Amino acid sequence: MSGRNLDAPDVMFPFYRKSANRAMIERLHGDIVAAARNPVLFTDYGIDDSLDGRFEAFTLLAALVLRRLNAIEAPGPDMAQDLADAVFRHFDAGLRESGVGDASVPKRMKTFTESFQGRAVAYDQALRSGHEALAVALTRNVLSNRPGGDRLARYAEAAAAALERAQIQAFTSGPVPFPDPAAF
Repeated sequence: MSGRNLDAPDVMFPFYRKSANRAMIERLHGDIVAAARNPVLFTDYGIDDSLDGRFEAFTLLAALVLRRLNAIEAPGPDMAQDLADAVFRHFDAGLRESGVGDASVPKRMKTFTESFQGRAVAYDQALRSGHEALAVALTRNVLSNRPGGDRLARYAEAAAAALERAQIQAFTSGPVPFPDPAAF
């Protein structure tokens, strides 16, 4: 036996665990949300200004941040886990606030989780494979096969490069160095 109190809330419900860096993670999450809501992404890049489009814009930028945090020195990987947990807490809360019934939330969360994780893997592999692969992945996922994947890929590559140059302080104290999408 590990000696842990199995009746403690953090063991039974780890998502209730108090995190010393919760404010930092919430700020980091807020930086991603703000960047994903940049109107240029919707007006100039062709991302659909809908719940699905906002999910796609957020997922792209969050996946890039998580990719960098997992590659950076400690505490980067721990921050990545805390950020991923926060992302899914926000998805859950958003579903509940939008009126999705308690019985339906787990099924919807499973769909969100699979979509988010699948896209994060696809974008990571595409970034490693080159511009054309990234443009194809973004055209398929973010733009629903509408034109514009090439420009969006240039922006995503620039964002990935800016994040790769960023030191841990950019994530711990902000702001996250997302480039201006209007520049691409």
